[in-house]
Amino acid sequence: MAETIEMTRDAIGLWGITQQDLGRDLPEPSVPPKPSGDELVTLVDIDFSSYRRAHDYRAVRKNLTIPSWLNAKAEQAGVNYSQILQEALKDYLQVKEP
Repeated sequence: MAETIEMTRDAIGLWGITQQDLGRDLPEPSVPPKPSGDELVTLVDIDFSSYRRAHDYRAVRKNLTIPSWLNAKAEQAGVNYSQILQEALKDYLQVKEP
């Protein structure tokens, strides 16, 4: 049941931030219908701001400054600065891929 609620939360979150990105209004929360028979009805909470922060993979430009000698060596080695910075930040912050 917990996995189902988490998957539902993820589906609602993805749908919601997509609607926001398209400039559409999100519907107001509603009262769930009463279950009939052996159905189970439950509320699923979602904080769209938190969901967006946790699942937003848009690239963000950052400027950085390094010594010239280090830049020369990195360019000779064909270093991908973005990849190195991402890996270093994940390691420093002890963050794993979601």
